Amino acid sequence: MPSRLVLPFLLLAVGSGAYDDAGRSPIDRRSFPEGFIFGTASAAYQYEGGATEGGRGPSIWDTFAHRHPEKIADRSNGHVADDSYHLYKEDVRLMKDMGMDAYRFSISWTRVLPGGTLKSGVNVEGIKYYNNLINELLSKGVQPFVTLFHWDSPQALEDKYGGFLSPNIINDYKDYAQVCFREFGDRVKHWITFNEPTKFCQGGYASGTSAPGRCSPWEKGKCGAGDSGREPYIAGHHLLLAHAATVRLYKEKYQVRVNYFP
Repeated sequence: MPSRLVLPFLLLAVGSGAYDDAGRSPIDRRSFPEGFIFGTASAAYQYEGGATEGGRGPSIWDTFAHRHPEKIADRSNGHVADDSYHLYKEDVRLMKDMGMDAYRFSISWTRVLPGGTLKSGVNVEGIKYYNNLINELLSKGVQPFVTLFHWDSPQALEDKYGGFLSPNIINDYKDYAQVCFREFGDRVKHWITFNEPTKFCQGGYASGTSAPGRCSPWEKGKCGAGDSGREPYIAGHHLLLAHAATVRLYKEKYQVRVNYFP
């Protein structure tokens, strides 16, 4: 993961009105080393909206939020969210106005592959949306940092073989990542495979408090299916293998190597 990406709370601290006795802000860009990147970040399901538009397929979070609104503090869902699917140009303008250097966003797996697999077909409208977003960012001088997975695996794969409980997820995830590398890699140079994998496995398979909502029945989530003693480790194992396979693919096929020696 990129080590220099900073969320906007740092800039909020810069502009929070805190000044020293001489009227100077105690923290500004000069307080950070040269090359330090200020950025903001989002997650597709939490931010994009447009859940049923542009050919997007359902993810496990669509299912979880609609089946278990009681497990969400305000009983909301990502159907509209912040509507960045329609307002991305305004969002990028705001980033530019705030002085951001980078934007870390996640790609919705099911906006690219609605059925979760290459065999199910690539969604041209989804590719177009992310191309437009990436191009808009670059036109404003904001570098894209892309997360491939922020907890929203395809519901189709959950139904087909249990999602991350099956080793089948490894190749399907790698295929999805390869579509992203191929379509966006000429402009995106910073990739994150999985966001907070421990929390994904713990919330989704141990406590049952987040998608796909599996746990032993006595756990906090009071799930109808799952095994909190085994499934988090199975999902984590397959997640790590998917990460390794995808990193290997990227290094062998897509990473630009510079030869520093004659």
